[in-house]
Amino acid sequence: MAERGASGGGSGGDSLDKSITLPPDEIFRNLENAKRFAIDIGGSLTKLAYYSTVQHKVAKVRSFDHPGKDMEQDHEPPYEISVQEEITARLHFIKFENTYMEACLDFIRDHLVNTETKVIQATGGGAYKFKDLIEEKLRLKVDKEDVMTCLIKGCNFVLKNIPHEAFMYQKDSDPEFRFQTNHPNIFPYLLVNIGSGVSIVKVETEDRFEWIGGSSIGGGTFWGLGALLTKTKKFDELLQLASRGRHANVDMLVQDIYGGAHQTLGLSGNLIASSFGKSATADREFSKEDMAKSLLHMISNDIGQLACLYAKLHGLDRVYFGGFFIRGHPVTMRTITYSINFFSKGEVQALFLRHEGYLGAIGAFLKGAEQDNPNQYSWGENYAASSGLMSTSPELCPAQRARSGTFDLLEMDRLERPLVNLPLLLDPSSYVPDTVDLTDDALARQYWLTCFEEALDGVVKRAVASQPESIDAAERAEKFRQKYWSKLQTLRHQPFAYGTLTVRSLLDTREHCLNEFNFPDPYSKVKQTENGLALKCFQSVTRSLDSLGWEERQLALVKGLLAGNVFDWGAKAVSDVLESDPQFGFEEAKRKLQERPWLVDSYTKWLQRLKGPPHKCALIFADNSGIDIILGVFPFVRELLFRGTEVILACNSGPALNDVTYSESLIVAERIAAMDPVVCSALREDRLLLVQTGSSSPCLDLSRLDKGLAVLVRERGADLVVIEGMGRAIHTNYHASLRCESLKLAVVKNAWLAERLGGQLFSVIFKYEVPAE
Repeated sequence: MAERGASGGGSGGDSLDKSITLPPDEIFRNLENAKRFAIDIGGSLTKLAYYSTVQHKVAKVRSFDHPGKDMEQDHEPPYEISVQEEITARLHFIKFENTYMEACLDFIRDHLVNTETKVIQATGGGAYKFKDLIEEKLRLKVDKEDVMTCLIKGCNFVLKNIPHEAFMYQKDSDPEFRFQTNHPNIFPYLLVNIGSGVSIVKVETEDRFEWIGGSSIGGGTFWGLGALLTKTKKFDELLQLASRGRHANVDMLVQDIYGGAHQTLGLSGNLIASSFGKSATADREFSKEDMAKSLLHMISNDIGQLACLYAKLHGLDRVYFGGFFIRGHPVTMRTITYSINFFSKGEVQALFLRHEGYLGAIGAFLKGAEQDNPNQYSWGENYAASSGLMSTSPELCPAQRARSGTFDLLEMDRLERPLVNLPLLLDPSSYVPDTVDLTDDALARQYWLTCFEEALDGVVKRAVASQPESIDAAERAEKFRQKYWSKLQTLRHQPFAYGTLTVRSLLDTREHCLNEFNFPDPYSKVKQTENGLALKCFQSVTRSLDSLGWEERQLALVKGLLAGNVFDWGAKAVSDVLESDPQFGFEEAKRKLQERPWLVDSYTKWLQRLKGPPHKCALIFADNSGIDIILGVFPFVRELLFRGTEVILACNSGPALNDVTYSESLIVAERIAAMDPVVCSALREDRLLLVQTGSSSPCLDLSRLDKGLAVLVRERGADLVVIEGMGRAIHTNYHASLRCESLKLAVVKNAWLAERLGGQLFSVIFKYEVPAE
C-alpha cells in the first residue's frame, strides 16, 4: 500500500465504517481476545500490532475405552472422533493511513474487552505526536521504544519465520519479484534503512548490531529537492512523476562527453557522468517528470554505492533495504538494484522485504512481549487473513492494486512446536522444497489455478458433509468458498502476493481458509472409515507377503506402497473413482499402476542395495490414511524392522485432506501391534518410533520440521529417508539432495502433470538416490 505524503492528525470523527470498504471487524479481528498492543507511527502511515488468543475447532481422535470393541464388529469404527475447542496464539498487524487514526482508536476502544497490560509499546517519529490521543482513547500508557532496535528485531523475526520474505526486484522480468529461500542462518547481514536520511546497520546476532554508517542524503532529500524542483508536495506523486520521466534529458551521460570513444574506456555510453549536468548549459525548460527521474537516480545511485562499499568493507553479501523511500515502489527498487549491481559487479545483492512496512511494529511488539519469550516459538503466515504483497506498478490496472480501503493486513499464527531444518539436507542454504515455481511458469500457473477453482465445489460439499449436526455449516462453507475464490483471483493477477507461488502454497492457502471458517478436518470421518476397513485387511496382506520368496516379496512390498498411495482424496482422478465405486480397493489400485519399467524406475538399484547390510535407521514420511498407511507403509516398515533397521515414522501434526495425522497414526500402530508381533516388539523396544512433522500440509518442507523429529534423526543416525506421495515427493522434494540414501516414490494421479513428466495417469515414480561420495 502506498503512503501518501505527510498528512495531518486525527480524522475529525470520520466513521470508520464509512471510510473503508471492509467491515471494521474484518480488519481489527479478534479484538475481544487481544492481550497486548504495540504501534509504529510514521509520517503518514500507522502500523498497529496486537497479540490475541484464537479459539479454533479441532478434530480429536482417541481409542475407545474398552479395547477390541471395533475388532469384533465389522461396522464399528476403530476410534472415536470428537470436535473440541482449542486456543492458539495469533499476531495481528494492521497498516493504515494516519488520517484514520482517531476512528481506528475509537473502534478499538469500543471493542476491547481486556488486555493483560496497561502499556502500549510505541515507536516511529509519530509516537510523540499521537501520544496524548492514544493514551486518552485506549487508556494505555505509551512506552516509547528505540526505532532502530525495533527495526532490527522486526527484520530478524520475519527473516526467521516467513520463508519467502526477501526478494530481488527485476523490473523487466515476468514476474518482477524474485523471492529468495531464507538461509538457515540469517546472520550477518546489512540493513540499509532509507528514511529522511540513510542509516546503515550491521546485524551480527539476534541482539548484537551496530550502526556503521549513513548519509544525510536520503528520502527526505528526494522529497525536499523534488518539491523545490517540481512544486509537487506529495511523496508518492513525486515518484509517479519520476516513473514517467527520462533522466537522459537532464543528466549528462558518458557518451555526451566522450562520444564514441567511451568504448575504449570500457564504459557504457548510457552511464550517468553528471547528474543534472545538461541543466547548466541547455537554454530550455525541463519537464517535472525528467527532473524527478534525474533526482531519483542521483540519490539512489549514491545510496547504492554507499551500501555496496560498506558491504564489501565488512565482507557481507546480503543487503536488505527498507524505509519509507522504498515501500514496494518499483521505481525506487529498480534504481537501487541497478546501483548495487553496477558498483559491486554483481557480487552484492539488493534485497527487499515483503513485510518491510511492519518491521518497526513487529519489533516494538517483541520488545513489549519479552517476558513471554515469543522467539522461542516458530510462527507462520496465515494466508487466509493476510493481504499479501501487491505491486504498485503504474502499468497495472488500478483495480488490481486496490486494497480494502487503505488497510493492509498481516496475521501470523504461533506454531505449537519450534521448526528447524532436517539435519540430513545436503545443503540447507540451497534447498528449495518446491519442484515448480508457478510464479515463473505461466502455463503451469494457469493450469493449477483453474484446477483449484474447479475443485472448489467438491471441497465445499465435503466441508458441509463433514459436519451434519451443524446448522450453520452451509453458511460457513459458502464464506470459505468466497474467501478462497478471492485468493485465487488475487493470485491470478499478483502471483507473487505470498512469495513464490507453488502447488504447495495453493494447498496451504486452502487449508488456512478452511480453518478460518471452522472446518478443521473435513475428511475426519472418511479417514475413520478407511482406517477401519484397512485394519481388517492387514493380517491377510501380511500373510500373503510372508508366503512369498525374498525377491518376490520386495517387489510386492513396493507395489503395495505405490497402490496404497493411489488412495488420495486430494486428486480428482482418484476421488471420482472412490465416490463412484465404493468397492474400489487395494487389489484394484494395484491393477491401476503402470507396468514396469516405470516412468522413473530405480527399483533394480534399490533391490541390489537390499542385498547388502541393513540400514541403521529409516525415516519415513507417510502420506494418506487408510489403505496407504496400513496396507502400504506398515508392511514396508515391518520388513525394515525384520531386517534390523530402526524406523522413525513421521506423520503430519495437523490434518490436511485425507493425510494421516500423528494422533491417528498412534491408534493405527496400537491396533496393528495387537495383531503383529514384529510391530508390537518394535514399539515396545523403541525400534519403531512415531513422531510428528510439525506440518499441517499435504506437501513437505524439509527446512521447517518439528525440532523433536530433527533431534531423533541425529540421535538414531538415520541413513535412509523415504518420502511417499505426490505432494511430498513430486510437488515438493523431487530435486531435494540429502546426505544419505533416499527413496522418493509416488503415483502420478493428475493427467496434466503426468504428461508434463512424460507419462500417463497413474504413472509411477520410484526414485532411489545415493549421495555422491
